[in-house]
Parts: sequence; structure tokens; C-alpha cells
Amino acid sequence: MNKVPVSFLIPAKNEAANLPRCLESIAWADEIWVVDSQSTDGTPAIAEASGARVVQFHFNGSWPKKRNWALENIAFKHEWVFLIDADETLPPEAAEELRAIVTGTGDCVAYQIDRRFWFLGQWLNHAYRPNWIMRFFQHRKARYAKLTAAAISHADHEIHEPMIVDGKIGRLRAEMAHYAFPTIESFVEKHNVYSNWEAHVTLSEEQRAPTHDFGWRQRLKRWSRRLPCRPLLRFLFVYVWQRGFLDGRAGYYFARLHAEYEFLSVAKTYELRLRQNEDSRLGH
Repeated sequence: MNKVPVSFLIPAKNEAANLPRCLESIAWADEIWVVDSQSTDGTPAIAEASGARVVQFHFNGSWPKKRNWALENIAFKHEWVFLIDADETLPPEAAEELRAIVTGTGDCVAYQIDRRFWFLGQWLNHAYRPNWIMRFFQHRKARYAKLTAAAISHADHEIHEPMIVDGKIGRLRAEMAHYAFPTIESFVEKHNVYSNWEAHVTLSEEQRAPTHDFGWRQRLKRWSRRLPCRPLLRFLFVYVWQRGFLDGRAGYYFARLHAEYEFLSVAKTYELRLRQNEDSRLGH
């Protein structure tokens, strides 16, 4: 099979358990870059053994974060870049779909792709579906938005920042598999960090108006942060509205865990607000 003229970008840190599966799923790509954050588990060696190129990212504590830094600093061979995390994979049919796009005459400069989650030994076919996310784009025309400059512990990468795209956006037919949470413990650890970020973003939005309109999804997200009973609403959204109950016990646990994530975000926002008020009172 001829290589597909696309550059892949994989942000990574200690991803030795996931990276081989990811790399195998995109072996047809003409160029693969792994942006590593000083891994200690052999991640760079795994990447290089597969033919990928490795570059190290050293986080300054605020901005830029890993993905934007890579988009600004890597000399990609191809204009079209697919950003895939180490715990994600693409199906074989994605190769020809991407080839058709980059060799065709379409007017889109970026594409979203749907993801499905592997959780507690099964695919979630309802909870968190669909999960459209921007991952394929002309790299000169897409960047992640800076929603907060706060230093977030253990987060040198973009979390849920929206992407600003200069041009028309399409959707891919292929579907990406996401092995994000191999254990409940991993879910809790990741969302503890994510909720820190959510709290800082919420406080930033309270203090100044957004400088960019990111579309209806982000407007809905900002509006939802002002609603009461957010943990309950998140549970009902995943379990009832998205029909997570059809995913059985895994769907119920997934919805409950996201409700806990929402609670942490609310509580940490309140804590940050108290801390800021105290600092203002003391003149810090």
C-alpha cells in the first residue's frame, strides 16, 4: 500500500502501553511525529522503532501547551495533519478517506471525527455518542484557543480547548476508537486534573468576556456553567438523553463518574473564587 501523504502528530508522555496499538493503526501514514514530555517508560524508543520522529516538549507551566507548540514548531512534510492521541486508533478505511481528501479539490480546511469509548470491557454505543472532535486539518489554518493561562498541575497538554479554524469544516466518515480509561482509577486521575482546568476556565469567563466566538457548542458550555444542580444534569444528560442506560452497567458507571467530575469542577471553582476574594482582601 502506498503511503498516504498526511503527517500525523501524537502527543505523548509515558504511553508505552498505548503507543504500539496507535502506531500500528496508522502505519500507512507517510509521516508520524511523536511529541514527548520526557517519558521514562521507553515511549521515545517505541516511536523511533516504528519509524516515527520524536521531538521533546518542555512545558513552561502556562502557555503554549503541547499541541499548539507542536503545530507552531514542527516542520511538517505535509500540509494536512492528523492529531491522534496515543490511546486512540483509526480503522483501516480511514487511510483511503484521508487520501481522497488531500488529493482532491474539496473546500474544507479541517475535519471533525467521531469517537467511541472503550470502558469496562465494552464499547459504549450510546453514552458520550456522538463525540465529534476536530483532529484533521491544514496545519497553518488551525490552532487551539487559549482559555486560561493558569498553571494546571500535571497538564502540559490542551484539555478541552476548542480549535480555531480559518475556513470551512467537514466531517469524516471513519470513526476513531478511544481507549482513554482502562481503569476507573485512570478516569478519576485524569478528571481530577481536568476539573482543575475547568475551574480556572470558569473563573476566567466570569471575569472577562470571551475574545472569540467558538460556535454554539462552546456557547452552550458557557451557559451550562451557570445552571444549578450541574452534577445531576450531567448524569441525566449522559444516562438518559444520550441513552447511556442502553450500555448497561458500564453506561451507568460512566454517567455517574461524569457527574462526579462535574461536582469537582463546581466545588473547585467555588474554592478558587474564595481564594481570589481572600487575596483581594489582603491586597495580594
